[in-house]
Amino acid sequence: MFNLSLVTDRAQTARSSLARLRQLGALSLAKFRALPDGYAVAEHHLRRALQGLLDLGRHMAVKSGWGNPSNYREIFDLLERNGVMPTELAEKGRGLAGYRNRLVHEYAIVTEDELWGILKTRLPDLDELLLRLVEHAGQA
Repeated sequence: MFNLSLVTDRAQTARSSLARLRQLGALSLAKFRALPDGYAVAEHHLRRALQGLLDLGRHMAVKSGWGNPSNYREIFDLLERNGVMPTELAEKGRGLAGYRNRLVHEYAIVTEDELWGILKTRLPDLDELLLRLVEHAGQA
């Protein structure tokens, strides 16, 4: 059985950060660059949203008895293998898990333009992943 308090907390963390990322993504690139802390705020909220999703996925995999993922990408392997998400969405999740690692371990080379590109193109993927995980938690 899932810890519904953990599910609610991680989902809310991700939703809150995604809302802030959508605000930043609605700005023009020039306005985003002009914000003194725009990059730092975007990086922070992207990392929080990704971590919330990954924590949810790991919790679901472990509590469902599918195994204990040894890395973040493996979370999506387990979710895909057990029918929580289709292959295409799981592949997006694996890519975003890799991006979380980039934000944490290769932060010095993540550029403003790169982060801006994520804001403009990948937020719907994060929304879809979150929705799928929350729906699964409600079905269990």
